Amino acid sequence: MYCKKNSFLLLLFVVFAWPVFAQKTEETPMPLRIWFDKPATQWEATLPLGNGRLGMMPDGGVLKENIVLNDITLWSGAPQDANNYEAYKKLPEIQKLLLEGKNDQAQALIDKDFVCTGKGSGAEPFGCFQTLGNLTFNFQYKGLKADEVTFSDYARTLSLNNAVAVASYKVGKVAYHREYFTSFGNDVGITRLTADKPGSISMTVALSREEKGNVTVSNNTIEMEGQLENGTNGKGMRYIAKVRLRVKGGTVATSGKELVVKDASEVTVFFSAKTDFRDPDYLAHAEQALQGAMKTPYEKEKKKHTTAYQRFFNRMSLSLGAGNTEHLPTDKRLELFYNATPPDNQLPVLFYQFSRYLSISSTRVGLLPPNLQGLWAHQIRTPWNGDYHLDVNVQMNHWGVEAGNLSELNLPLADLVKNLVPHGERTAKAYYNAEGWVAHVITNPWMFTEPGESASWGVTKSGSGWLCNNLWDHYIFSNDQQYLKDIYPVLKGSAQFYASILIKDPKTGWLVTSPSSSPENSFYMPDGSGKHASICMGATIDNQIIRELFTNVITASETLNTDADFRNQLKETLRQIPPPGVVAPDGRLMEWLEDYKETDPEHRHISHLYGLYPANLITPSQTPELAEACKKSLNVRGDDGPSWAIAYKQLFWARLHDGNRAYKLFREIMKPTLQTHINYGAGGGVYPNLLSAGPPFQIDGNFGAGAGIAEMLLQSHEGFIHFLPAIPDVWKAKGKVTGMKARGNLTVDFEWENGVVTNFEISSSGKILPDVETYGSGIRVNASGKPSVKVKVNGQMQDVLVELYKKRR
Repeated sequence: MYCKKNSFLLLLFVVFAWPVFAQKTEETPMPLRIWFDKPATQWEATLPLGNGRLGMMPDGGVLKENIVLNDITLWSGAPQDANNYEAYKKLPEIQKLLLEGKNDQAQALIDKDFVCTGKGSGAEPFGCFQTLGNLTFNFQYKGLKADEVTFSDYARTLSLNNAVAVASYKVGKVAYHREYFTSFGNDVGITRLTADKPGSISMTVALSREEKGNVTVSNNTIEMEGQLENGTNGKGMRYIAKVRLRVKGGTVATSGKELVVKDASEVTVFFSAKTDFRDPDYLAHAEQALQGAMKTPYEKEKKKHTTAYQRFFNRMSLSLGAGNTEHLPTDKRLELFYNATPPDNQLPVLFYQFSRYLSISSTRVGLLPPNLQGLWAHQIRTPWNGDYHLDVNVQMNHWGVEAGNLSELNLPLADLVKNLVPHGERTAKAYYNAEGWVAHVITNPWMFTEPGESASWGVTKSGSGWLCNNLWDHYIFSNDQQYLKDIYPVLKGSAQFYASILIKDPKTGWLVTSPSSSPENSFYMPDGSGKHASICMGATIDNQIIRELFTNVITASETLNTDADFRNQLKETLRQIPPPGVVAPDGRLMEWLEDYKETDPEHRHISHLYGLYPANLITPSQTPELAEACKKSLNVRGDDGPSWAIAYKQLFWARLHDGNRAYKLFREIMKPTLQTHINYGAGGGVYPNLLSAGPPFQIDGNFGAGAGIAEMLLQSHEGFIHFLPAIPDVWKAKGKVTGMKARGNLTVDFEWENGVVTNFEISSSGKILPDVETYGSGIRVNASGKPSVKVKVNGQMQDVLVELYKKRR
């Protein structure tokens, strides 16, 4: 997409039939809601609310309401230095064993002398993202004992249009109504409870945590304070949570560690929380936020919240035509979706916009990026620590933000990566005696860059290079030269590391990494012993990441007119890097430098297809043989797996321009499940609240599948805008997109009927009108004539003739 000399080559590719260009029609925004006709009976059916820092997940209970609370910065653990500073002395021996084909012995040596010191990721000081606690309401209904309470007309709804949740129901003749949101205004959580009959609300309010939470009550306020474990002296992160009430009618009293409300007509519950993560004045700031919200009238606070949220959410809209089950509760829609005839095309829209909603709700500029849980967790010990996995997961969390017109939400990840660099420089020296910086498989807010505690997964060193892909993606989408200057030292340092560790493979003459591994996968030793190993030389993903990174650093160096000597060094090294892929005798893309037999042909990781996505090293148009090899690899891997793996396969098939196969993968993701066990294989899906299930809950499946939908509709990674590159048959009838982003800081609106684009508009905030040229026999574009479409540049409109010819595949 991005071309030299600051020019942007825009090739518009529309296929299948003669078009009819129509005037744009204004449409009322489609209401987007997740809703249920009953309270949640497990956490995975509650409604996620977030403002990028605070999270709430209410269950909407009638007798008892539990709201799980979160703060994205609440982590146990602490900074540590777990580098083994003697490890580099073992590197020559490890490499010698690999050259001799003794991979299993090399792996044993790595386990002994080349992993992190200390406890690794299993305990503090590495730490864990933790739930903040629970806000609980217990309700009493006049004249009724608990076992006598029945309810009717129940509805529990999350509106994606305004980021507000609602629960409503009747007990007897009284209608009850609750609204919940985590305010983008005064940065607090708010729940308002009302009834249509005065004096009908009686309840207790409590705040609790499974451990390390000291609760006190005074002056109409519940406070909970605590300090988490740090792995040494117990003095880890401090936090405070506060709950205060604003009541109309009735009374408020204290009973033990609860607030007791009697006969109120309206109750507004304010929740404020802060940690001392980068905030030594967290106690004062928690109180200031609480006071600011309580001084603000409810409707004004709600308006501030929705306005701030909609500045992000309303940038983009999507329509895929009619649905036929939107009147049903979301769990019922999911049950019908897999075999629905005709298909419910509004459910994919809801899921896509939910992925954008989750991005807006789980991060903000200046704070942490979304982790494996986004910012929502209901446990002290979250699965896989709720950390930042660098071998696909945190990257996948951000794959949809650029196309989804949420570009600035990539910046928290960029900040995290910049902060990793000095730690990664120490790790590079300790293990490889290398220049630059490296991060391996896992990290946290404490900037862990060391190898993990096991060679089978922990020594993979592609993590830092993969992170650089995300940083680069933000640049090529935004065209922000100042941002490029800011991240250039990060990119350069990563390239320096890889350039300084390469050794020559005597069999091929290529420069490769050693030791290397394909993330979390293993192979049988070729000696027939039945032994297996993970450690090798030059895993395909390493070769692809290094090729991509070096190319991007060369481009950045030229753009910024800096580091000519280093640029030339990279150009020379690139000539000796393995190609983006090698085709095995069975037609698949080889995962390793040698044609090893994998221990699990359907392994969840598909890392050797990195060159297909997120990179652009393999494409059907430029590398058709490698693209075919990718197809064969995917067919052997199968279409099941944890939700994030299914989403990755959806993205691969979209890049391979197979819309029906990509849609099949999307349907696999949408399989309903209630399972919460730890899963490494088949069985991924979604929970009733549309959060993705590994199981257990991992948010990357939401973000990956959302990115997959965008990739099916518009691609720009090959140097041109490709409309509907992987549209499935079920979406062809009619659709519309507004506000989708393409590389080069272009905003694209388009409509289609019967699989053919009928109208499009391209907007650019840049100063250069994109060059519009012919792509094959598909389109010819000139500067005058009719019919016309509008290409908007710097607020000025220009008519462009678009003449299309039939093109069949």
